Amino acid sequence: MVTRLSIIRLLFIILSLFSVSHQTLAKELPDYNKVSGLSGNLTSVGSDTLASMLSLWGEAFKTYYPNVNVQVQASGSSTASPALTEGTAQFGPMSRPMRLKELEAFEREHGYKPTELKIAIDAIGIFVHKDNPIEGLSFFQIDSIFSSTLRCGSNKPLEYWFELDVKSEWAKRRIQLFGRNSVSGTYGYFKKTALCGGDFKRNVNELPGSASVVQAVASGINTIGYSGVGYSVSNAKRLPISVDGTHYVEATRETILSGEYPLSRFLYVYINKHPGKQLSLIETEFIRFIYSNQGQMVVEKDGYVAISADLANKELEKIGL
Repeated sequence: MVTRLSIIRLLFIILSLFSVSHQTLAKELPDYNKVSGLSGNLTSVGSDTLASMLSLWGEAFKTYYPNVNVQVQASGSSTASPALTEGTAQFGPMSRPMRLKELEAFEREHGYKPTELKIAIDAIGIFVHKDNPIEGLSFFQIDSIFSSTLRCGSNKPLEYWFELDVKSEWAKRRIQLFGRNSVSGTYGYFKKTALCGGDFKRNVNELPGSASVVQAVASGINTIGYSGVGYSVSNAKRLPISVDGTHYVEATRETILSGEYPLSRFLYVYINKHPGKQLSLIETEFIRFIYSNQGQMVVEKDGYVAISADLANKELEKIGL
């Protein structure tokens, strides 16, 4: 059984992953410089969480190259690997790392592994209706609310808002749960991290998009849901989270960059890069744009956190840039 101590250990792992300074902003990255004669098509298939970002990148890239068309299909992270493997997409955005079976399937087809590129930092938020008086939740409570297996140490599920000391008359209502569907990387990450690898309750309403989760939460007073922090709406509020039940942390740029916010993760784009060959010019330039000042400013405008210049350089080295 995974215990609360395991969660605290996990936090230290996350802290080591995200221990980057507050100086690592998009402006430290180089400006993108246009090349001549670029045209063609780019196709992206994968994460819904990254759909907006890929679309914004495509629109911004098209301002440099009017003859480039970027198509974005967002059906969930699990669709990225098959699309790359079958050659129906050049980019496979994922909100989680590829699983072993996905890597093996690609390697059986191509003889080498796909190239993984870290392109942004995301955080998952817990959302409730804006009029809900609750001020924060611990990992222990989150597991009791969403999980049927209670692997984080609780011996009792939480079903009603009054069990969380909410005093309003409506607190007698059952907690209405919303989350992502199982093809989503957000689903898998939340299950592994916040539920200690346990199972979701059967009454979690699984929705196909991150934005739809927050919109559903905003529609009723007794609702709660998890989604990317970039998907805020006026009638929903995001709660501070605590690992140990005492220190509650807001999901801000500073806490995500420092690793203090415990539900943080890298976001990825996978590509098919043959070890002995160069990428096409259009693929190379799109990736160069992603890691430019302009590309990472898109990341920040879309509600995520830009990666550091040092990490950008390491990722570009993977494709020989």
